[in-house]
Amino acid sequence: MPVARTRSVALLGLSGSIVEVEADLGSQLPAFLVIGLPDAAIGESRERVRAAAANSGCPLPARRLTVNLSPATLPKHGSGFDLAIAIACLAAAGRLDAVSAGAVVHLGELGLDGRLRPTDGVLPAVLAARRAGVQRVMVPTSNAAEAALVDGIEVVGVASLAEAVAWHGGDVEVVPVDAVLAPDPAEPPIVHSGDLADVVGNPEAVAALIAAAAGGHHLGLYGPPGAGKTMLASRLPGILPDLALDESLEVASLRSLSGLGVGGLSMRPPFEAPHHTASAAAIIGGGGRLIRPGAAARASHGVLFLDEAPEFPSSVLDVLRQPLESRTISIHRASAIASFPASFQLVLAANPCPCGQWSPKGESCTCAPSVKRRYLSRISGPLRDRLDLELWVPRLTSTAASGDAAGRVSSAEARRRVELARAVAAERYRETPWRTNAEVPGPWLRGAGGMHPGHRATAAIDRALERGGLTMRGYDKVLRLAWTLADLDGAGLPDGDHVGQANVLRKAPQWVA
Repeated sequence: MPVARTRSVALLGLSGSIVEVEADLGSQLPAFLVIGLPDAAIGESRERVRAAAANSGCPLPARRLTVNLSPATLPKHGSGFDLAIAIACLAAAGRLDAVSAGAVVHLGELGLDGRLRPTDGVLPAVLAARRAGVQRVMVPTSNAAEAALVDGIEVVGVASLAEAVAWHGGDVEVVPVDAVLAPDPAEPPIVHSGDLADVVGNPEAVAALIAAAAGGHHLGLYGPPGAGKTMLASRLPGILPDLALDESLEVASLRSLSGLGVGGLSMRPPFEAPHHTASAAAIIGGGGRLIRPGAAARASHGVLFLDEAPEFPSSVLDVLRQPLESRTISIHRASAIASFPASFQLVLAANPCPCGQWSPKGESCTCAPSVKRRYLSRISGPLRDRLDLELWVPRLTSTAASGDAAGRVSSAEARRRVELARAVAAERYRETPWRTNAEVPGPWLRGAGGMHPGHRATAAIDRALERGGLTMRGYDKVLRLAWTLADLDGAGLPDGDHVGQANVLRKAPQWVA
């Protein structure tokens, strides 16, 4: 058969497209060409495929082989096309059943000895194959468990090219080989293992944390070192509800695409806490021709915590401004645009000044006012305007630290309250694409949704808006937070107290500005 076909998947961000891999066996002088907009890694597959086929007992014929990756206008990256190219070439040479090869999507990198090596991004690739109506995929043995997380598709795991050829009916001797094992999946940072009841002496901060979790709101924490900002932030994932199945698959797909490995589906929200030396690409995603997700994308459906936020370069912090609004990260390249989800909760923690000793009581701070202003101005005004809650976290006194533990809120109790509030919001938004208060667009909130609580309840923020003390974005955020507070209280509609409390939580006192 002079022309044979099989299929693979090209990933761009989390989106995948089926690629038809065609192999033509010509009668000209021996050559091996790969066309169809391949990158350097795919171009090098010619030598990997030729050596792997020879060492597997099914050498390619000494003729002109032309492999086309279609559609030719779609950029294709990585070594995961090796198996598909090899299968298409061997089908064209008559070494296996071409009909069987054409019905399967093949993913995997070949070693020179014919063994298959694990490939990053198998989970999103298999999800893309299922969406395209594919019923069977063939992957390296080490990726089989990851691919099997996708329901409704048959996964065939093979350890070598010889096994793949034999599975497609090829006449080849299969020598058992040890599968090339993938590195152990990198465990996500488990810094939220503590209980919310560990937080002592700061009931206002605990209440604000529960409100942030219930509505999916972004949070800013300010206070001196040792006040408990990091402790509070690290407890936030523990009081969030479990992920839905599709959210868990998306989180696992992002880890797979990042090369972190997937040991199974986790139903708990992710937690990402990059160091303040992280670059913009590390936070938002990027890289060379193969675009990988950054910490913000990996934190989707969970928490992105930026500790010591003023120590981050302003340019790095400001790349989050657009994703916080759109809940999507778009990375533009000359040839393509990769998109990743960005539905994370942002938590910023900051000291009030470089020495960290400033407090409203005017204690032993040695920083000049201009130094303090310059330090906190590294968190730009537009970024702070996107935070839903800002609060001061004071240092504990000995009296507060030795307080009665009976009044503290545990993570289990807080999560129960959060789940009840989110269930109320989800029922309210059941006819819309949104599920939490933080997701609701302002125009819908004030208009078509009929969720404005009335001018009597919003009189204070109406005046602030008229005077220019509140932006329209800030006005909407106060309304969203007021609805969250009402949901936590079991009220059907926010009243003036809810709006007033939301307005107080919306902005840190002026001495932090």
